[in-house]
Formats: sequence, structure tokens, C-alpha cells
Amino acid sequence: METKRSLSIKEIAKLCNVSVATVSRVINQNGRFSKETEKKVLEAIEKFGYKTNMVAKSLRIQESKSIGVIVPDIKNEFFASIVLEIENYCFSEGYSVFICNTNKEEEKEKAYLKSLDAKGVDGLIYISGRETISLDALQREIPIVCIDRKPDIDTNIAIVESDNYRGGFLATEELIKAGCKDILIIKNRRKFSPARLRYKGYQEALELYDLPLKDELVIDIDQTTFEQAKETVSSVIKRRVKFDGVFATNDWIALGALISLKEHHLKVPDNVKLIGFDNISIAKYSYPAITTVHQDKKRLGEEASRALLRLIRKEGGEKLNIVLPVSLVKRQTT
Repeated sequence: METKRSLSIKEIAKLCNVSVATVSRVINQNGRFSKETEKKVLEAIEKFGYKTNMVAKSLRIQESKSIGVIVPDIKNEFFASIVLEIENYCFSEGYSVFICNTNKEEEKEKAYLKSLDAKGVDGLIYISGRETISLDALQREIPIVCIDRKPDIDTNIAIVESDNYRGGFLATEELIKAGCKDILIIKNRRKFSPARLRYKGYQEALELYDLPLKDELVIDIDQTTFEQAKETVSSVIKRRVKFDGVFATNDWIALGALISLKEHHLKVPDNVKLIGFDNISIAKYSYPAITTVHQDKKRLGEEASRALLRLIRKEGGEKLNIVLPVSLVKRQTT
């Protein structure tokens, strides 16, 4: 059985006895054409199934109306929430979104960059899971927006981030005001800009309230996961390190710390007070509910999308750096 094929734009033009340019004007709804011509062309398109060749069109106008999103862990609620906002915003502006989950693997990230470049995406939103961002895999210079990671390069790149320094300060201050003197901080060993800034906020709060910075209370972990946080806090307790507060630099770390404290029969918040960061759902629904620093994930996604489209449309802002405010969400662990 012969498969029915759609007609080309030239064949539609010939069928309607008009020029290819006229058919193009009707399809794109720009330029001059009569109502009669419009009706004739649209009826032919509907009847014979003409479809725009988007690849050819993107080559002609050098615009694919698509963007790429690099995300380190799509299972992570924090990242998933941001990506959803990006997709919603860009779709409303007429852009398709290619979402690429790297699992924090360098080679996978490079492969996705090459693939997105080959697809001719108009821009890229980068949420990297690595310390440094390398764009060597890209053959073209395209607009890029980085979320929560400051790259070593700054050409045609915008940064959208939360006020991580302020968040670190607020978290530590909350514990101090709740009576804590020895505050354990658990953070990522890698030198990500968010981790550095949250630690700096922790340091500044201790200094402001005349509390010493103790090396044994600064804990670096390789994977900021529930499991590693739980094991780490258990190890700290077994070493008999004295602490009465925990600043966990994300909510999964906070949950791991909470479970470990319970297993060692330390009551939260009576014996140890605890605060997390991000305000994802586990903080709200754990028991007791975890005090945390709220990051506005909706605004992070929207502002990143808005910044990227500004760059694509050459509306300025090549050096754009957006820092969004954070807030404290007080719950039962403090």
C-alpha cells in the first residue's frame, strides 16, 4: 500500500496558481495577500497535508526555536522543579525544550552538549553537577544561562542564583538565636559556588555573635545525599564531637542528620536543633518538620528562561547576574 505523502511548498503554490512567496506569507501570516488567496492556500494545505520543514527553516533563518537544558539529576526535586518552570515558560514563548540529564557524569555532559549543538538549539540553560563548566564541546557560540553555578568564563553568559550567602547566614543565625553554641555544618566537599557562599554566611554569623569557628564542626562530604549525611552524623556522634546544632546545606542532608540523631536517641529540637536548605517537600513532611531556607524554584526557572530569551533576541544583558532573595521557613526542628 502506497503511503500518502504531504506536498511541498512549491507543489502547494503550483496547485493554487500563486508564487511560493505568497504561500510562505500565508503560512507565516505576514506580508500582503488577499482573503481569497489565503482561503485557497489554507484549504490546499489542509487537504494535502503540507508540513513546514523546520530543519530547513531553521537553517534559513538561523533560528531553531528550541533550547537545551543541562541538569545534573532530574530525580532531585529541587532541579526537577526548576526544569518544569523552564519548560513551561519557554513553551509559552514558542520554544521547544530539550532536557538532558547528565547524572553528574562529565562524559555524558560533553556528549549532550555536542548533541544540542548539532540540533542547532538557540541557547542553553546550564545546571551543572560539576565544579567547573567546560564548553569546549560546543562548535558555535550561543547564549548560555547558568543556574547556581558560576563558570570560569563569562562570554555571552548570564547567571541566575539564589542569595546563598544570605541563606547561610540566616540558617546559622536562627540556630544561634535558638540557643546553639556549637553548630555543626555539613557541606559539599567540592568547591561549588553555592556551597562556598553558604559556608561564608555560616562563618559571618558565628563572627557576628562572637562564637569561635571550630574545625571539628566543619564537615565536608563527597555526596550530599541522605545516606552519606546519615553515616556522617553517626560518625561525628561516635567520635564524641560536642554539638548542639546542625546546619545542613541541603534538605536531604538535613533529613539524613535527623534520622541519625533519632537513632542515637538525641531528641530534636530538645538536644540538638537542625536546619536545612532548599525547602523541598521532604522538609515539610518529615517528622519533626525541618526548619529550612527557602529557595524560590519557580522564580529561578522563570528568570533563567527570561534571561536566555533576552540573550537570544539580543535585547542586552550579556553580563546579566540575577541574585534572588531567600527566606527562612521556621518549623519544628529549631
